[in-house]
Amino acid sequence: MDLTGASRIVVIGGGQAGAQALQSLRQGGYAGALTLVGDEPALPYQRPPLSKAYMKGEMTEERLYFRPAPWYQDQNIEVILSTPAKSIDRTSRTVELAHGGHLDYDALIIATGSRPRVLPTKGATLHGVHDLRDLSDVERIRPNMIAGRKMVIVGAGYIGLEAAAVARQMGLDVTVLEMAPRVLARVTSPVMSEFFETEHRAQGVQILTGARLDHLDGDGDKVTAAILADGTRIDADIVLVGIGILPNEELAKDAGIACNNGILVDRDARTSDPRVFAAGDCASRPLVHYGRSGRLESVHNAIEQGKLAAAAILGKPRPAEDCPWFWSDQYDLKLQIAGLSQDYDEIVVRGDPKDRKFAAFYLRNGTLIAVDAINSPPEFLASKKLIMSGAKLAPDVLGDTSISMKDIAAAALAA
Repeated sequence: MDLTGASRIVVIGGGQAGAQALQSLRQGGYAGALTLVGDEPALPYQRPPLSKAYMKGEMTEERLYFRPAPWYQDQNIEVILSTPAKSIDRTSRTVELAHGGHLDYDALIIATGSRPRVLPTKGATLHGVHDLRDLSDVERIRPNMIAGRKMVIVGAGYIGLEAAAVARQMGLDVTVLEMAPRVLARVTSPVMSEFFETEHRAQGVQILTGARLDHLDGDGDKVTAAILADGTRIDADIVLVGIGILPNEELAKDAGIACNNGILVDRDARTSDPRVFAAGDCASRPLVHYGRSGRLESVHNAIEQGKLAAAAILGKPRPAEDCPWFWSDQYDLKLQIAGLSQDYDEIVVRGDPKDRKFAAFYLRNGTLIAVDAINSPPEFLASKKLIMSGAKLAPDVLGDTSISMKDIAAAALAA
């Protein structure tokens, strides 16, 4: 469908994808009515620093914002905050708002993000039990981040481990509970799991793997302990829950738009309704390089899909689709991830994990599909190009630190 004549565009969601879509639409020459609808009171802001610099108090709220308030005024963008979108009427092309008003649209971008999985145990609603997803979560947690207090973190994914690192640096006594046999079990290899578990233990974090939480205990309405299935009691002043996220797809699903663990979109971020697009954590997109579809929970994905949606609406060529990439900061460690490591059949480790500077390369049939690079930017940057090229790599060469990563990449790309 040709939408180049659209005069009213509505963006639902004030995260990275929504903010990028607004910017790309205006930069692309769209001069019509443009409205952002956000359910939070804050202007669109970055989420990754919430579990890192912002929680530690090293970053102000204003620095989280993608753009200051005057930018939206200068760009003639109507911003409606603290107002959830209630429903979408695709026939009349309107978005009904929670306060009772509605917005007309010619094109609609859904960038509603995701929400934390709810802890399915008794005591999950006690005071002192927190998620870590938005600004309001951090504002509730941060006053309790006092040296000597006891924090229990449920879930050893990236959010849980990043929060553990911050809490230890602030002097808290930290215990991480993970039901799986290793940390980061759902997102990376045993090599990386062992490295991060060793690092956190060295920093004073107590990590319990294979630990099944039975319930949270409390005194009145305040959490006091985590009780494991084997009866172990772990005292807690604060409990942080990080057991994964779910896509906010209900708005689309209720409107009859196709969803399956995310709002289904094509390569242009277009949904089953040609006037409606979806971007960011809420969308399930074609992962062309990997021959499948899925959701990517990352800044890179949100930016890329925001650009794709804007380009499609404006009738412009599809922007290049880059290699998926992610990152995680823990203590003085920077993990940079390129590609998707599912279904690898070989791991090559370059460097020594004991030096806290190494990379784990993931191969499938001799082709590089992903890398986890610890404090190793050259390996990360070279791997992005190699992954997208489909280059074949000899494991012995890849692991040979006497050969620069630049030279390895140049030879592979020239072959």
